[in-house]
Amino acid sequence: QVQLVESGGGLVQAGGSLRLSCGASGLTFSRFAVGWFRQAPGKEREFVAGITWSGRITYYADSVKGRFTISRDNAKNTMYLEMNSLKPEDTAVYYCGADRFKGDAVRTGGSLYIYWGQGTQVTVSS
Repeated sequence: QVQLVESGGGLVQAGGSLRLSCGASGLTFSRFAVGWFRQAPGKEREFVAGITWSGRITYYADSVKGRFTISRDNAKNTMYLEMNSLKPEDTAVYYCGADRFKGDAVRTGGSLYIYWGQGTQVTVSS
């Protein structure tokens, strides 16, 4: 049974930092591209950041570029999202997803990701 479990969310003041983790089990983690998505109340789920299966390529939404950093540790079956300079508009439930794509590119469409975690809440106060 495949499981993705996010952790690290919480309440932080604007300008602060958080580090999200996504632990994977039940799949060969190193064979999957992985990404972070988020969904704010009343809005659709949106792509935040992704990293290829090899870890060589990362891609970010314009809204987080320069503030967020995605990384992965295949030996630990874990992916991370380092979030700095947080803004109130970053408030959302953050989800990690796994994509079977083996190409050297990050896919941003949520429908392409086949496994999902349950989400972790990030709240940024102004």
